[in-house]
Amino acid sequence: MWLKPEEVLLKNALKLWLMERSNDYFVLQRRRGYGEEGGGGLTGLLVGTLDSVLDSTAKVAPFRILHQTPDSQVYLSIACGANREEITKHWDWLEQNIMKTLSVFDSNEDITNFVQGKIRGLIAEEGKHSFAKEDDPEKFREALLKFEKCFGLPEQEKLVTYYSCSYWKGRIPCQGWLYLSTNFLSFYSFLLGSEIKLIISWDAVSKLEKSSNVILTESIHVCSQGENHYFSMFLHINETYLLMEQLANYAIKRLFDKETFANDPILDDPLQITKRGLENRAHSEQFSAFFRLPKEETLKEVHECFLWVPFSHFNTHGKMCISENYICFASQDGNLCCVIIPLREVLAIDKTSDSSKSVIISIKGKTAFRFSEVKDFEQLVAKIRLRCGAASTQYDDISTEVPISSDSTDPCDNTEVQSLTCQKECSKTVNTEALMTVFHPQNLETLNSKMLKEKMKEQSWNILFAECGRGVSMFRTKKTRDLVVRGIPESLRGELWMLFSGAVNDMAANPGYYAEVVEQSLGTCNLATEEIERDLRRSLPEHPAFQSDTGISALRRVLTAYAYRNPKIGYCQAMNILTSVLLLYAKEEEAFWLLVAVCERMLPDYFNRRIIGALVDQAVFEELIRDHLPQLTEHMTDMTFFSSVSLSWFLTLFISVLPIESAVNVVDCFFYDGIKAILQLGLAILDYNLDKLLTCKDDAEAVTALNRFFDNVTNKDSPLPSSVQQGSNVSDEKSSHIRVDITDLIRESNEKYGNIRYEDIHSMRCRNRLYVIQTLEETTKQNVLRVVSQDVKLSLHELDELYIIFKKELFFSYYWCLSCPVLKYHDPSLPYLEQYQIDCQQFRVLHHLLSPWAHSANKDSLALWTFRLLDENSDCLINFKEFSSAIDIMYNGSFTEKLKLLFKLHIPPAYTEVKSKDPSKGDELSKEELLYFSQLHVSKPTNVKEAELLKNSPEKGKGKVDIQAYLSQWQDELSKKEENIKDLPRMNQSQFIQFSKTLYNLFHGDPEEESLYQAIAVVTSLLLRMEEVGRKLHSPTASAKEFSGTVCASGGPSEGKTESHLKKAPSSLSEEPQWSFAFEQILASLLNEPALVRFFEKPIDVKVKLENAKTSQLSCRTKM
Repeated sequence: MWLKPEEVLLKNALKLWLMERSNDYFVLQRRRGYGEEGGGGLTGLLVGTLDSVLDSTAKVAPFRILHQTPDSQVYLSIACGANREEITKHWDWLEQNIMKTLSVFDSNEDITNFVQGKIRGLIAEEGKHSFAKEDDPEKFREALLKFEKCFGLPEQEKLVTYYSCSYWKGRIPCQGWLYLSTNFLSFYSFLLGSEIKLIISWDAVSKLEKSSNVILTESIHVCSQGENHYFSMFLHINETYLLMEQLANYAIKRLFDKETFANDPILDDPLQITKRGLENRAHSEQFSAFFRLPKEETLKEVHECFLWVPFSHFNTHGKMCISENYICFASQDGNLCCVIIPLREVLAIDKTSDSSKSVIISIKGKTAFRFSEVKDFEQLVAKIRLRCGAASTQYDDISTEVPISSDSTDPCDNTEVQSLTCQKECSKTVNTEALMTVFHPQNLETLNSKMLKEKMKEQSWNILFAECGRGVSMFRTKKTRDLVVRGIPESLRGELWMLFSGAVNDMAANPGYYAEVVEQSLGTCNLATEEIERDLRRSLPEHPAFQSDTGISALRRVLTAYAYRNPKIGYCQAMNILTSVLLLYAKEEEAFWLLVAVCERMLPDYFNRRIIGALVDQAVFEELIRDHLPQLTEHMTDMTFFSSVSLSWFLTLFISVLPIESAVNVVDCFFYDGIKAILQLGLAILDYNLDKLLTCKDDAEAVTALNRFFDNVTNKDSPLPSSVQQGSNVSDEKSSHIRVDITDLIRESNEKYGNIRYEDIHSMRCRNRLYVIQTLEETTKQNVLRVVSQDVKLSLHELDELYIIFKKELFFSYYWCLSCPVLKYHDPSLPYLEQYQIDCQQFRVLHHLLSPWAHSANKDSLALWTFRLLDENSDCLINFKEFSSAIDIMYNGSFTEKLKLLFKLHIPPAYTEVKSKDPSKGDELSKEELLYFSQLHVSKPTNVKEAELLKNSPEKGKGKVDIQAYLSQWQDELSKKEENIKDLPRMNQSQFIQFSKTLYNLFHGDPEEESLYQAIAVVTSLLLRMEEVGRKLHSPTASAKEFSGTVCASGGPSEGKTESHLKKAPSSLSEEPQWSFAFEQILASLLNEPALVRFFEKPIDVKVKLENAKTSQLSCRTKM
């Protein structure tokens, strides 16, 4: 165990200890008399006696490690061990993680400080784990206080866990603490007066990986906004990395990909995230993915045990995994044996009376499974009985062998009956036969060699069913995989696809669901159904099944039903090709559930608008190419070639590139092995064509070579009629190109690349998901900046900085304001500019951070009026283009433009009278008041409102997007002329008073404050006299003398005096006729005052303001 570093004097200690190992910085010692023959002589006996006489609590451990520095007599004890194995483990850890690092320090003192800090960190981390089972562990509470003190984040920021580690600043490691919270990765270190504080938000992480180099044996590399950070010397690096990976992925999903996780309680409320919860969730996801169970299943218990395999006559060791509705078993070697038992199939659960601790589970079809050496087997039996309500049956006659009946009933016995009954009741339109049986019935009288081979395949599967059982609960072994690789017989394909994909469980859990959805979706008309209609006759058009109304109607029903079930996906191109193949071999309802399994579980996020899942798997594929085919990556300078070529491979499971008779064999493997099968086959295809690809001079030549290869892939055993087959073995018997049989290609892909593990693919998917989403976000940003830069004077770099601040403010609201009604989550289906929008509260924060007018006393009112001015469509949200246009005028606008902006802020629709409920707060507005005032709008006639609403949103109320409306809206925007100042409405009395007050507030604190006050008083007086003269011509009785008196005090008024006069003015004039000013009048008057012109034309450095805003954005949030 690691010890708190304490000084040891070696001068006298050498008599009691013997040196076993040493290096420049550490010494491993053994206590004399321990582990020696004869007790180590007289000295050994004396030491042994001394040790045994001592109090047991102070008994000395036989091994220890000391830290030494050259030329010092003082050593530090840092570890001890009860046996050689324990101490060697500590010594190896020091050599691997610390030794190379110490060489970079200049002084012995730095080395000792570093080692002491590292060892204390390890001790604290070990202590943390011992407290983990307590409800409110003391250690965690201490860490939480330190986390809050160091970083000052809001209370809602939930600390998940913390680790001792080193952060590399250049070539020097800084020992400190890494804190992982729901939204941030934070690091704090304080050594020898040097403080390091690092905060990285998870949503900014574009790369997260474990890496190693010459200095760092193993470290975690985090890349955020182009900056690289390295953390090393973790006690449990794998555990730390997995938690970081999960937190980064959850943040990404919560913020960028919300539509896929709308119903996830953890993502909806990050405050519920805990370390244990994350670990359980990771195990559950791994469990349901491995056994192809519905996503809702959560792993409840795991028991190590043995399962009796009757056809092999031995017990296989593995893990029994139990969820709400399933009992699953996987042997330690995953390929050896795997079983899934749905609780709906269970008839009885019992335990044996002998010492084998066995649990026996009997299911329908005269089959029983025996699990032995199960820990707490009695409680387990009781729990399972409770869960499935199964009856207990006495097994007095059960021996060590549990028979498996060879005459097992059909796999989907009761499920099929239920669903068929429901189909007949709900809808008579649904096909109950696979299209292949209708269009290509097997004629037993004309048996040719291919049909005989097909029959032999069927016989092989029947033998397997006799041994391993048939249906959901069959034993899945290496033999099963071998038969799948050879190709599943046509007659069994639908049944086995349902079984291996897990779709059989979805269908069993939802009897009658498909027929109901078909009825509900019939006749619906939207964008998805239009796209489906357009693609129906493009799906396997050469196959007779899809040249008839039977096949087309079935395809329409399945695709429309799925679009109705899952509107977030709706319909995506490639779904038609996949579904048409599913319909050939599976009944219509089965094809629907197979599509559900593919879109929602096996290929997650493939079929949404941004096909993120496919892009992620392409990135995984590129990574595998780099690992397995390095010569190809050296030849291909641009890896994007593989992405462009392989996209259709992933989206259509090779169906779009291979002849149909070969493609179905790939689909067989996909349903058995998941995406692993597609990745393996992709590698095998590139490997097979390696020589050709290495001689290609450009991408076009490489694409041609691959297309030629695909045309020559055959399936010599396919029983499909020649009229349906697409391969060159039918069309071109004398082709000069070498033909490749699909079975050989799949077998080769298994032999060469079968060692790729599911866990590695999962890890690569997580890692590349961050990169893919951040790349898409970068594309969105570049498109937004390109559009906005045409309308503003800000440079591209300044716009980039402004966009980052704008988006970060939006994310801060998502972090801690979970239930804000106005906020909209990121919707990637919207146009680029509309994907991120902020509300009035967020705008106020940004206004105060960025506006050069934010020092004004009435800054909250100014922020509110600016927001109302920008919110032209009155939806209480503004986008980046609107936001940047206001900031641009404030910094880069001319005198006239700035004044026009201020003028417009004080007239409707922007202006509204603002009064705080709490007079003590002055002009400051609460969040509720701000949101209330932002939603007050100038009323318009109802017909005008409706016309504007339809104009602004072409898709509303029509069920589909009106392209013409979008085009006319775009044309209006293009033809929009620059606003003429003569078109601006006049400013009335109360608005002018507020305008004058705002100007006074803006001038406060300026070096020319006095002359500015004098100038504004002169302008105000002049304007009022002009207005008075103008009105005397129309109404001689009217007068504005009183107001002019309030603002024309000699020598310029003081601010307080002026404000009090301005506040009195409205009441004194309320009974007199209203007076008003046009913008030209105000502009002309102000232009006559050089001090005012200088104030508004004074250049302000926007770069400095942006830098300050970036650094204070988080800190101002914590104070609020």
